[in-house]
Amino acid sequence: MKPIDFMRRTFMVAAASSVMVISSLTIATAEMLPVEKDELRFGFIKLTDMAPLAIAYEKGYFEDEGLFVTLESQANWKVLLDRVITGELDGAHMLAGQPLAATIGYGTKAHIVTPFSMDLNGNGITVSNEIWAMMKENIPKDAEGKPVHPIKADALKPVVEKFKADGKRFNMGMVFPVSTHNYELRYWLASGDIHPGYYAPKDVSGQIMADAFLSVTPPPQMPSTMEAGTIVGYCVGEPWNQQAVFKGVGVPVITDYEIWKNNPEKVFGVTQEFTEKYPNTTLALTKALIRAAKWLDEDNNANRAEAVEILARSEYVGADAEVIANSMTGTFEYEKGDKRDVPDFNVFYRYYATYPYYSDAIWYLTQMRRWGQIAEQKDDSWYAEVAKSVYRPEIYLKAAKMLVEEGNVSEADFPWETDGYREPTSAFIDNIEYDGRKPNAYINSLTIGLKAGEKIDGGAVTDG
Repeated sequence: MKPIDFMRRTFMVAAASSVMVISSLTIATAEMLPVEKDELRFGFIKLTDMAPLAIAYEKGYFEDEGLFVTLESQANWKVLLDRVITGELDGAHMLAGQPLAATIGYGTKAHIVTPFSMDLNGNGITVSNEIWAMMKENIPKDAEGKPVHPIKADALKPVVEKFKADGKRFNMGMVFPVSTHNYELRYWLASGDIHPGYYAPKDVSGQIMADAFLSVTPPPQMPSTMEAGTIVGYCVGEPWNQQAVFKGVGVPVITDYEIWKNNPEKVFGVTQEFTEKYPNTTLALTKALIRAAKWLDEDNNANRAEAVEILARSEYVGADAEVIANSMTGTFEYEKGDKRDVPDFNVFYRYYATYPYYSDAIWYLTQMRRWGQIAEQKDDSWYAEVAKSVYRPEIYLKAAKMLVEEGNVSEADFPWETDGYREPTSAFIDNIEYDGRKPNAYINSLTIGLKAGEKIDGGAVTDG
C-alpha cells in the first residue's frame, strides 16, 4: 500500500493539539481523541466489501481521527487472522465467522472482537457453464424466456444426483471453513435437499455424508479453478462472481441477498487485548469506518461510481472497473446479458448495516453447530455469552454518539434502543424463521443438519 507522504503526516501531527483538524480531503471541527497508537497497519482480502477501509483511507477519515494507516492485502483468510493474532496487523477486514471461531477455539484460539460490521449481502453462488446448461432444464422461465429468480437448489439436485450415479464427485469451492460463504452455500444446498457434509473433531474436511463436496479456494482464484475443472461451482464475494461472467466461464445463479435478505457479511476484527490497551484508538478507527460506510451509501449510492474507480486500483481489489461496477452500482449480471437491478446487493450503511448485532453472531454460531464445527450441544445462554464477548456494540455506539455530536452523521442512523437482537425473520430462501434469542429451537427447525443432542461419531450422526 502506498506510504503516507512524510510532510503530510508531519502536518497532521502538528495539528493534533488543536480543536481544528485539517486533512487534505476533509475538515472536522471536533476535538481529536487522544489516541494511544497513531500508526496502524490493517489487513484485507481483495474483495469489494473491503471498501470501508479503502474509503476511510482515501477520504482522509482515518487522518481526521489522528490515525496514520497502512492497508495491506493478504494472501488468504488464515494468514490474515494469524497476523492479527501475532500483532503484525493491528486489525483487519474479516469473515464474520472468524472472530467467533477463534474465540471459541475452533481452528485457532484467540479472543478476537468486532466493534464494526462492514456490510450486508455481497456474495453469490456461481456454477460452470456445463452445470448451468444442466440446471436450466429444471428452472421455470418468465414471459420473456428468462430464468425465474431466485433460483433454488432444487434445480441443482438432479445434476448432483447424475454426478453421483456416474461415480463423479460434485466439487464446489468456498473461501474458508468458517466463512459466511461456506454457511450460505451450505444453507442454499440444504434448502434444496442436497447435503453439504458434516465436520467432526477428527475429520475437519466438512465432507462427511456429503452429496456436494465443499473445499477451500482463495477468492481471486475461483474463476480459474472452475475453468480448470477442479470445481464446478463456488460461493464467493465480488468481484469474483461477475468475473466468471466477464470471462465467459460460468453463471452466477443466486446472490446471498436472495438466500437471506440483508444478511450480515464481513466485520472489522481486532484482538480483545488491542481494545483494552488502545481504547481511544479503537473508538477513533470505528468512527472513521462509520463515516466511510455512510459515504458509500449516501445520496442513494451516488458515490458508488467513484468507489468503483478506487476499488479497481491494484492496491485494493485490482479487478476491471467494469466487473466491479456490475454489482457495486446496484445491478447484478447472472447469465451473460441478463443484468438485473439488485439495489441492495452491496449495503454498507443502510438498515443499520454497521451495527454489530448479537443475533448476527448467533446465526453463524448456529451454523457451526448445525454442521458439526461445534461438536456438542450448547444451551441458549452459551450462544448469547459468546456473541456478547465478540460483538461489541457498546464501542460502536460510543463512536456513533461522538460522530453525531460532531455533525458528521445523523442521530436517526443508529439503533440506540436495541438490545442487540434483530427481530425474528423468515427472509430466507426456505422461509424458515430465525430468532436469535432461541438458537436451539432454530437449529432443530432446519431439515438437514445436527439437532439437539446429536453429534458425529465414526462418520455417522449419533445421539449424544
